[in-house]
Amino acid sequence: MERRSFLKAATVGAAGATVAAPALAQSLPEIRWRMASSFPKSLDTLFGAGEHIARRVSELTDGKFQIRVFAAGELLPGLQVLDAVQANTVECGHSCSYYYIGKDPTFAFETQLPFGFNSRQNNAWLGQGGGMELLREFYKGYNVINFLAGNTGTQMGGWFRKEVKTLADLKGLKMRIAGLAGKVMQPLGVVPQQLAGADIYPALEKGTIDAAEWVGPYDDEKLAFYKVAKYYYYPGFWEGGSTVSSYVNLEQWNKLPKAYQVAYEVACAEANQLMQNKYDVQNIMGLKKLIAAGVQLRPFPKDVMVAAQKSAFDLYGTISAENPQFRKVFESWNKFREDIQLWWRVAEFGYDQFVLTNPVKK
Repeated sequence: MERRSFLKAATVGAAGATVAAPALAQSLPEIRWRMASSFPKSLDTLFGAGEHIARRVSELTDGKFQIRVFAAGELLPGLQVLDAVQANTVECGHSCSYYYIGKDPTFAFETQLPFGFNSRQNNAWLGQGGGMELLREFYKGYNVINFLAGNTGTQMGGWFRKEVKTLADLKGLKMRIAGLAGKVMQPLGVVPQQLAGADIYPALEKGTIDAAEWVGPYDDEKLAFYKVAKYYYYPGFWEGGSTVSSYVNLEQWNKLPKAYQVAYEVACAEANQLMQNKYDVQNIMGLKKLIAAGVQLRPFPKDVMVAAQKSAFDLYGTISAENPQFRKVFESWNKFREDIQLWWRVAEFGYDQFVLTNPVKK
């Protein structure tokens, strides 16, 4: 084919393609949804993941599918997101599954169990290890479909007004710590307290509580906990890699055109990776600021870690004996945990251990 003829054919083909795309978009309906978030706008990385989902869904559907995101308290309280999605009060939400363990402790798995997975391992179990299939079956009973939509990475162990040198120092300690983590800490002598984020600082300042866990350096520094509790402990063994989820009312989901379903899934997958990336960057500067402000960084003592892990798995055994749904998911989760640790010990841990303990000399 001569060059001129080829260029003419290519131009016609390209023009044909540009005409077809709007025609396809015009055949799809305009849809408006509301997303209720469990997070305030001040927690920009957590709340921002919901905004990312809404923005990308709009971009991927030529603006036909619009989602408006509401911060915690604007439409409903932050811890009622799942209930609202289930009841179709809102079409979708952005939240953490372990907020809802009062309904059933099986909700804890998606976000994280104490001494569970790090973020990569959690993504692997949920995405490829059979976890999502089990949880989708569970969520169906609540008229909800779930999507991974964020991860904080390993969180910090929290802020303490006094130093914890041994397990005995936890006796009678009043700590803001929720969910299954609170139940794990209780046998160690901790008195768990349920407090909203906005109430933590004044409670620490007044001595109403002795300690509090939140997220990590970036968010914790903004909330200024270091001004009222100088000891900052690690790791948050109850949140080795906490997944944040998007929930969609199952009936609304089934009404969506396939193209919109794909757009939503893609946007959630992006948000899942984006949140982890942002926290990994933001926590660097957050930790530097805290150290510069005089914060005392401390690892949990070994006897605390050992006792807490035993308490956690005793708890899982007790719940499994009483709750068939929890037991079914736990058996998959625990088997995957044992298997992936075999791999992690070989390459991942070996690499990290060397690099972190042998800095390059300048």
